[in-house]
Amino acid sequence: MSLWKLRLSMAGTIAVIIAVSTLGFTLILSLFGGFNLLSLVLIVAAFNIAQWLFAPYLVNLLYKARPLKEDERPELHRMVDDLSRRSGIKTPALMLSNIPIPNAFAYGSPLTGSRVAVTEGLLGALEMEEVEAVIGHELGHLRHRDVQIMMFVSFLPSIFYMLARSMLFSGLYYRRDRRDTGGTAIIGGVSMLVYFFLLLFTLGLSRLREFYADQHSASVVDDGSRKLSEALAKISTSTWRMQRTSNQRMSLSSFKTLFIADPDRAGQDSADLYSARHGGPDEELVGSILGRRISRFDRFAELFSTHPNIVKRLRALKA
Repeated sequence: MSLWKLRLSMAGTIAVIIAVSTLGFTLILSLFGGFNLLSLVLIVAAFNIAQWLFAPYLVNLLYKARPLKEDERPELHRMVDDLSRRSGIKTPALMLSNIPIPNAFAYGSPLTGSRVAVTEGLLGALEMEEVEAVIGHELGHLRHRDVQIMMFVSFLPSIFYMLARSMLFSGLYYRRDRRDTGGTAIIGGVSMLVYFFLLLFTLGLSRLREFYADQHSASVVDDGSRKLSEALAKISTSTWRMQRTSNQRMSLSSFKTLFIADPDRAGQDSADLYSARHGGPDEELVGSILGRRISRFDRFAELFSTHPNIVKRLRALKA
């Protein structure tokens, strides 16, 4: 996918999200007459802003992330400084997450500033050139302001979800006035339907921005396409192996949109990595994916994922 097509797709997706939201509000107001959504909008807005401001502290707590001192890994700090300069952004704080799953994520808020975290598992599973490509991807998220954009588009589905819950629950548990029950149920059902469609478009936008960050890494890292392709393949494979050998699955779903690869897709992605089971070279590992056919089931499952199918990601990097 070319860069201009990617940008056009993202702009179109955001426009559709706003249009569907506007249509949904108009429909609900017409059904319920003078129903005032202001209080609900304010509550959801306040929650989303608070989540944005304080989420970095929660992320640090959940994923055991701490500032990585320069004397611990000086090569990583030099790497982040150099790639930040190439990306045209201020150098973010480098964090180390003490979890075994190989991954990386970018996050931050006005209270904490921008941060890029790498996990212990990532440093153990990848070569340094592949870590460089992963960091380039995360800096792409900061360069494109993905945290702020995804917070904005997630705000709209949240309103309809809260409206649906409040209407459906009030109709179920507080049926004091039978005349209002039907209207309440209709509004709840319409709100849930609008929420579902908005959710699909929001997930689609998230996948597009992953492609966008991949392209950024390929543009600022020397031979970035190859390095990132190998990194993504190894991350999926290593995560899948850990989940198979572990007695319990690590729950990383809370903030999985932050990650460079979705840990919940590791099993499906690793089914595509046939050569990885035989310990093939990095080039063979990536090559085995590029020729794979994407089934209808793969396309359907991808609709509900925050990250693109790994076959599509590697093909885009190859192109």
